[in-house]
Amino acid sequence: MRIATWNVERLSPQKRLTAILENLHQVNADVLVLTETDMRIRPEYAYAFHTPLLTETVDADYYRPTENRVSIFTKYSCIRKHPVADGNTSLCVELETESGPLVVYGTIFGIYGNRRPSFQKDIREQMEDVRRLTGSGHALCLCGDFNCSFSDNYYFTNWARETLKESFTACDLELMTATQPECIDHIALSRNFPRERMLEVREWNLEKRLSDHKGIYIDF
Repeated sequence: MRIATWNVERLSPQKRLTAILENLHQVNADVLVLTETDMRIRPEYAYAFHTPLLTETVDADYYRPTENRVSIFTKYSCIRKHPVADGNTSLCVELETESGPLVVYGTIFGIYGNRRPSFQKDIREQMEDVRRLTGSGHALCLCGDFNCSFSDNYYFTNWARETLKESFTACDLELMTATQPECIDHIALSRNFPRERMLEVREWNLEKRLSDHKGIYIDF
C-alpha cells in the first residue's frame, strides 16, 4: 500500500497545474492527501473527498473560489465519513482496504504556521479527534501538514514536537516519517494496522519548484 501527502501551496498563479498533476500521476498512491489545495487539482481516482470551499465558509475576499484546505483521493471505497472538530481544516474518511478498514484523517496543524496561538489550539482539537477515533478501536492514518519537523532544527516548536510525540504514543500511532530531514509533512499509522514491514519512504518536489513543501509517501 502507498500513502502520500503533499501541501501544494494553494496553487498560486505561478504554479503549474499540469506539472503538479503529472507528479501525482507518477506517485500513483493508493491514498493521497493534499493540503492547502484547490478543486482544480483533480488527479484520476475512483473516489475523492474534500473539505468545503473556503470562500463559502471562511473568507470570500482572501481565498480564490476554487480553494479548499484538504482533499483525499483514493482507490478504496468509503465505508463512512467521521465528524471532526474543524471541518474546514480536517477531513476524515474510513476506507475499505485489502488489509481491513482504515480511517484516514487528513489535516493541517496551524494554517498560519507554528508561531501563533491557533497552532496549539489546532493540535489540541485535532488530536482529540484522533484520540476519540483510536479509542474506539479504529486503525488510523493521520497525515498532512504538521508544521513540525522531528529529526532536525528545520522548522518546529518544542511544545508541538513533545505534545505530538506524547499523543502518538497515547494513541498507539507510529510516525512513519519521523527521521526525514527538513520534513514537516508527515504520515502516522496505527501500530495495529496489518502490515509486514516498511518498504520505503520517499519524497518528491525536492527543489520546491511546484510548492514550498516536498511531497512524501510511504510504501508498506
